[in-house]
Amino acid sequence: MRNFFSIVVFFSTLFVSAQNNVPEIDFDSPDSLYREDQFYIGISYINLQNAPQSFEQLKISPNIFFGFLRDIPINKSRTWAIGAGLGYRISVMNHNLGIVKNDNSNSYFILTTEFDKNRLTLHYIDLPVEIRWRASTPESHKFWRIYTGLKLGYLVYDHYAFNGSGVDIKEKGNPD
Repeated sequence: MRNFFSIVVFFSTLFVSAQNNVPEIDFDSPDSLYREDQFYIGISYINLQNAPQSFEQLKISPNIFFGFLRDIPINKSRTWAIGAGLGYRISVMNHNLGIVKNDNSNSYFILTTEFDKNRLTLHYIDLPVEIRWRASTPESHKFWRIYTGLKLGYLVYDHYAFNGSGVDIKEKGNPD
């Protein structure tokens, strides 16, 4: 049976043909439909301001983000566009604010004892939107760009972890 299938496959490929007329592609001609789609990635430092007097940030509190922006030109010369995208962000805050869950609410207090870890981690889905202006042509990538916009973030997951003085607290889904 295996030999029969081998013979059928062999003879069926004898009569296969491909395209004879391959269109010519001119790689040197300018693309009149170009866009400036972008992948982005970044790291920033969280610096809380106007906090209570005894509140302190400890260690480094990083904010790491990445995503993609799609360029949508809105005029014929493609100098004005809207950039819309999707991204992900994780924010980690190391501080001395303790959180304890009581029944259906949370209690917050400043930690005065020694501890190893007190961290709040927040995960967001970001929706960046930009208005873009550029002095560009399809032939050159050397031009001015001015992009302005905002980033809407939706919190999808949060996690609080405390470890110290023989106590280990882990909590997620804080409604506050």
